[in-house]
Amino acid sequence: MKQDGLALSPLTQRIMKQILAPMAVLSLPLVSNAQDLPALSPHAEVEQIIGLTDVEVEYSRPSARGRAIFGDLVPYDEIWRTGANKSTKITFSGSVDFGGKPVKAGSYSLFAIPHEGVWELILNSNPELNGAFDRKEAEDVLRTKAEVQYGEFVETFTIGFANLGQDKADLELAWEKQRVRITISADATAQGLVNIKEALAKSDAGYSAYNRAASFFLDRGQDPKVALQYAQKSLSMEKHYWNTFTLAKAYAAVGDHAKAAATAKEAAALAEADKSAGAAKEYSAKAQEWATKAAGK
Repeated sequence: MKQDGLALSPLTQRIMKQILAPMAVLSLPLVSNAQDLPALSPHAEVEQIIGLTDVEVEYSRPSARGRAIFGDLVPYDEIWRTGANKSTKITFSGSVDFGGKPVKAGSYSLFAIPHEGVWELILNSNPELNGAFDRKEAEDVLRTKAEVQYGEFVETFTIGFANLGQDKADLELAWEKQRVRITISADATAQGLVNIKEALAKSDAGYSAYNRAASFFLDRGQDPKVALQYAQKSLSMEKHYWNTFTLAKAYAAVGDHAKAAATAKEAAALAEADKSAGAAKEYSAKAQEWATKAAGK
C-alpha cells in the first residue's frame, strides 16, 4: 500500500485498514428499515353518496387476533381513534346532519369514547391528527351518542354504511361483538332544484333533462303543476315509453286520473313495442288503477 507515492510499513497498513473498514461499511447504500411488508392494521377507504353529498371515510383496520377488545385493548370511558395508526378521517362534500346535529362541508377526525352499552362519537376539526394524544378538545365540533348493538363476532374493525335511503344512511362501526350506527342525512331537495334550474337554462337542454326534472319534482313532493309542464316539454321534444309514463304520473299528481290512465296505457304500448315487458306490465297496472279512480270506484 502506498500513500501519496510513499510505501507504508506493514504496521501502518494494518492501522489504515482498521480505520477504513468501518468507513467502507458506512459508505454502502443504506437499506431502508421500512420494508414492504403487510400492515397489521391496513389502510382502508369507504365512500357513499347520500343525497347529493359524497361521504368518504379513511381509516386503518386493526384485527382482534385473539385479544379482548372493548374494556381491555380499547378501554371503556377513554377516547379512541376509532381504528389504528392515524386518526380516522371523514369527509363531507356538502353540509350534513350527523346524528341529528348539523355539520358543515369539510374533513374531520372521527373519535369515539366507548362506554358499556353506548358510544360517544366526536368530530374534531383537525383531520390530520396522529391519534387521540394530540387532539385538542377545543377543536371538537360535535358530540353525539349511539347505542351499542351486540351481534356476531367481527374479527377486523370495519366502518361501512347501512340502511341507505333517499337522503340518509347509517354510518356503522363494528368490531368484536359490538356495533354502533349513527345516521347521516343530507337533504338533496334544495340543491336539486338549483341543479335543475341551471340544467334547463342551457341551450342544449334536451328531453332527458326535462324528464329528469319532472321525475325529481314528483319524487320530492314539489309542485305537481311544474312537474306536468316539464313532462309535457319532454314529450314535445322526443317520445319514449319512460317519459310518456312520467307524464302519466304528472297527470295523476294533479288529480287528472282519466288522462293519467290514458297516458299510462299509451306508455305500456310503447314499452311493449320496445320489448320491455316489465315496464309494460307495470304501466298497464297503473293505467287500470288510475282508470278505476277516474271512474270513482
